[in-house]
This record gives sequence, structure tokens and C-alpha cells, in this order.
Amino acid sequence: QVQLMESGGGLVQAGGSLRLSCTDTGNIFVINAGGWYRQAPGNQRECLASITSGGVTNIASSVKGRFDVSKDSAKNTVYLEMNNLQPEDTAVYYCKAIGRTAGGRQREHWGPGTQVTVSS
Repeated sequence: QVQLMESGGGLVQAGGSLRLSCTDTGNIFVINAGGWYRQAPGNQRECLASITSGGVTNIASSVKGRFDVSKDSAKNTVYLEMNNLQPEDTAVYYCKAIGRTAGGRQREHWGPGTQVTVSS
């Protein structure tokens, strides 16, 4: 069973940094591409960053220059590096991974989300 899971969230002071990780803890889903989203209370889910199977990245203008996305195929993990965090970055952060299981078709899976809270 695919068990996509985010980690690395938590409480940080304004100006601080966090690195979120996303991997399949079930160890059956090979991640080829991925994306990071966030949703704050009362807001729609916002796409922050994506990375293709070839490593091409796209960062939303709202976080460009502070956030970056990367992937480590050997570790089957997608990362979101977040710097200079501000209170308005407080939200639940979600990973979307695109890949396949052995012999399966390409699919996408979402993680349950990880809370990031930035204090002023």
C-alpha cells in the first residue's frame, strides 16, 4: 500500500528555515515527479513548487527566492527547502507525488500534510 508521508514541519521563528521531505513509507511507490502545496485556514490550497522527472523546477512567484524544490531519486524523496519564513507562511503543507508501483500505471498520490507554524 502506498503511504506517502511528509515530514519536517513544525514551529519556527520568523526568519527561520525548514526543510520538508516527502517519501513513500510503504516503499512500493517510485516517485518520478512531485509538487508542494499549502493551505491556510480559510484559504484555498496553493501550489508552491513542482519538479518534473527530468528535474525541471517551477516555483510560485509568491515564494520565489525563499523556497526551493528538489528530489533525490536514490532516496525516493522530494524536498521543499523554505528559508526566511514569515508568519503568513503558516499553513498545512502537502506533498503530491507522481510515480508508479512495480508493474503499475503512473499515478499521483497525496500525503496527509504537515503543519508549519511561523511565530513572529
